[in-house]
Amino acid sequence: MNDNTSWEREVVTQLAESSLREQRRARRWGIFFKALTFAYIGGIIYMYGSASITQIELDEKHTALVELNGVISDETEASADSIVTALREAFENENSAGVILRINSPGGSPVQSGYIYDEIIRLRKDNPDTPLYAVITDICASGGYYIASAADKIYADKASIVGSIGVRMDNFGFVDAMNKLGIERRTLTAGENKALLDPFLPENEQTKEHMQAMLGEIHQQFITAVKDGRGERLDTSVEGLFSGLIWTGEAAVNIGLIDELASSSHVAREVIGEETIVNYTVKADILERFAERLGATVAQVISTQLFPVTPR
Repeated sequence: MNDNTSWEREVVTQLAESSLREQRRARRWGIFFKALTFAYIGGIIYMYGSASITQIELDEKHTALVELNGVISDETEASADSIVTALREAFENENSAGVILRINSPGGSPVQSGYIYDEIIRLRKDNPDTPLYAVITDICASGGYYIASAADKIYADKASIVGSIGVRMDNFGFVDAMNKLGIERRTLTAGENKALLDPFLPENEQTKEHMQAMLGEIHQQFITAVKDGRGERLDTSVEGLFSGLIWTGEAAVNIGLIDELASSSHVAREVIGEETIVNYTVKADILERFAERLGATVAQVISTQLFPVTPR
């Protein structure tokens, strides 16, 4: 009798636990599909809503805005391809009264910066009636300032960080650490300088001189671009101007690195004369951004609902 009762109790317990698992599974999938539906609807609303507003603004006189944010590299949104594409579209629109290039960047690739600089010079030459102003927010250093110097004028906040006209190349040396650990480096090359920056080999003076000369050449290209862009406004007598030093926006006005202290809205309203600002910045395709957001939502739902972490 006791054995039968125990067996029946075990069966009932297993059925109850199975039912609870099924209910939890159904609830989790329900949450998943609800989140998926809401994300889809939100994406559609965002896509069509943004498109209609932009089209209305593009058909009216406006100030064009292009944002350059973050490290300047061919793998980021601040790549030459992205920035140049946006600038061309801004200049091509006959309703653009002027263009603002809003910069918040610590710098990056001198090649990418040079591409953007050259394109700004070309666009200004081909469109003399459409001014381009650089507006600095938090920081505009190194390659960021390289690009800014091509603008008609440069504006910044009094606390903005400006300058760093220089070139750097980073490397490490692990030779002593390898010796202490008893590690032997084995590298095969065809060409005596093929591994010239290998951090596991002792520093070579001849290689160091060669690399320093190369950096000096790039630095001189940077200096020439800044001098050409800023002209007589730049006080070249300032000590350390081209040494990589940085200044606040307030100090930068006095030495000619920038022209005035002002924000993007002030430049649009008071300088260009068109308070309406239209953002031409190249972003990821709307469907790609929607897919990324949807993917993030799905991943979060799966991780938190399908595989909840429970204390034991």
